[in-house]
Amino acid sequence: MPLQSPPPIHTERLDHAEGETICEAYVAHDASSAAKRPCVLIAHAWAGQNEAMHEKAVELAGLGYLGFALDVYGKGVRGGEMEDNSRLMAPFLEDRGLLRRRLLAGLAAARQHPLADPDRIAVIGYCFGGLCALDLARSSPPGLRGAVSFHGLLRPPNLGPQAPITTKVLVLHGWEDPMAPPADVLALARELTEARADWQIHAYGHAMHAFTYPGANLPHAGIQYDAAAARRSWAAMRSFLEEVLEHRAG
Repeated sequence: MPLQSPPPIHTERLDHAEGETICEAYVAHDASSAAKRPCVLIAHAWAGQNEAMHEKAVELAGLGYLGFALDVYGKGVRGGEMEDNSRLMAPFLEDRGLLRRRLLAGLAAARQHPLADPDRIAVIGYCFGGLCALDLARSSPPGLRGAVSFHGLLRPPNLGPQAPITTKVLVLHGWEDPMAPPADVLALARELTEARADWQIHAYGHAMHAFTYPGANLPHAGIQYDAAAARRSWAAMRSFLEEVLEHRAG
């Protein structure tokens, strides 16, 4: 039998507002169908929305999802992958209420996309984006069925009492990640349990921070690509998304 050619992927940029800030999402989908489909949001690391996040959106589109790369920082606000982007990330770590509003605005924009099934949405995120995925789950918005954190920051937002978390949560964690030490992992498990969330934590032995990024190579700082952990975590994410979105990926 001849091999099937991959579906044609259409990409676009979509502006939306949060307060006075304009954000620019990057959207990808299989262009061979006009049917609504589950949507997967992608929350970026501290460098901001970049080519790596665009590639994730396209990859998810190839699996039959609407890939929707969020823009937390705002249109045109970007850092470099190999730079210190603390100045970009810090305002959102210091004001988790602002971060929640920015994330909810992105979710609202995704739900309005003509190809998005507004009741079947999930979010994945990397590093700072892993924190974003967890914070969106903590807000339990309608239609958000799943949240996946890849080597994310784990500390709670401390925005008052945590309401029950209705979004299912998957945490993909490198055990040697200095930015999320074991105490933070245990605290997150307690937090999710107390919020009655459906949660999983997969910890990869010897894996460090940024284990999915092939260019990560600063082991003295606890930052290192790990091919096995990257492969296993992507497979775990695919299985989780198929379950929570009730969608058999291609």
